[in-house]
This record gives sequence, C-alpha cells and structure tokens, in this order.
Amino acid sequence: MTTYRDRAEAGRVLADQLGDLAGRPDVIVLGLVRGGVPVAQVIAERLGAPLDVLVVRKLGMPWAPEVAYGALGPGGVQVLNDMVADRIDPDERAEVRRREQAELDRREQLYRGGRPPLDLAGRTAVIVDDGLATGATARAAVQVARHLDAARVVVAVPVGSDQAYEMLAAEADQVVCPQVPPDFVAVGAYYDDFHEVADGEVTQALTATA
Repeated sequence: MTTYRDRAEAGRVLADQLGDLAGRPDVIVLGLVRGGVPVAQVIAERLGAPLDVLVVRKLGMPWAPEVAYGALGPGGVQVLNDMVADRIDPDERAEVRRREQAELDRREQLYRGGRPPLDLAGRTAVIVDDGLATGATARAAVQVARHLDAARVVVAVPVGSDQAYEMLAAEADQVVCPQVPPDFVAVGAYYDDFHEVADGEVTQALTATA
C-alpha cells in the first residue's frame, strides 16, 4: 500500500496526471471543502489555473443522514433523486433542506469572502477532494457543476474505493484516481499526515492563489 506524505504531495501526483489541462484558459480547479482544498491548491498552481471552492451539502435521509437523496450547491442549485425524495415526509424534507441550506450559506460566506459567485458556464471544472470513501459528496459536486453549466467535469482524487470510483466514472467526464486499492479501508489510511483542515487553511489557500 502506497501512502502520501500529505495532501500537498497528493496534489503533485494528481497534477502530473492532469498535465494536458495545463495553461488552458477554460480550466478552473475546485476544491471540495475542506480537505480537498490543500490538494486543489497544488494542482491549480501547477496547471496555472484559478482555484475556487465548491461548497456542496448532501441532503440526507432524516433517519439515515449518511444516505443522500439529493444535494444543495451555490446559487440555489438543488439536485434531487426524486424516487428517493418522494418517500420522505414533506415537512421532514423541508427541515433537512433548511438545516443544510443554513450550513451551506455559512460556509459560502466564510470561504468566498466577497469573491464573485461561482461561474462554471462553458468551463472545464476539475473537482478535487482528498479521497473517495462512499463518493457521495463528489457525486453531488459533479451534479452541481453540471447544473452550473460546466462544459466538462473532471474529478481528481488521490485515492478511492473501487465502488466510489465506478460510481464517479459513470457521472463525470473523466476521473483521475491513481490509487484504487481493492482492500480500501478509509481515506486517512493512505496519508502519513491527514490532519483536519481548519477554516483558516482554506481561506489562506484561496488568498494565496488569488
């Protein structure tokens, strides 16, 4: 099993595999908050592309929050799996949306800090996270990017489970994932340093690449 020293090294490995996107004016690198941002920062710097964040909140079943029936994204974007959502009481669904929308708004205000609204129309969006366990958040991010009219959506992650990889491969235009171990356990197991990324680290990365 190969481990990454830290998220920055993981970003360098991914950037090497994304070399065909270097210098292209349509490319934008989007870090998933929070762990994906340090990885995305390195990729953006190496590709000469702008860095931004994509704040996504999963809409989880009231009795099983880890099971997503939809997602919220910036600009009022809502993605729903209607077949699942229709099984939920409307009042409960409204409460889940209210709670997740409040958290999305808080994070957008904190991380964007006066930056203009995310504009992906006609662009190649490179969605970056530090790993894929279930892949649900990345899948929601792909769907949000589509709703924001991205012309092409690429998912770049250092490591992921084979189930998550297969799911994302069916959703995105391209998935770059150097490690898909058959005995995947948890994302943190593939890093020597997998510290919790603080809000300040996210805002610092965005400022450094502005």
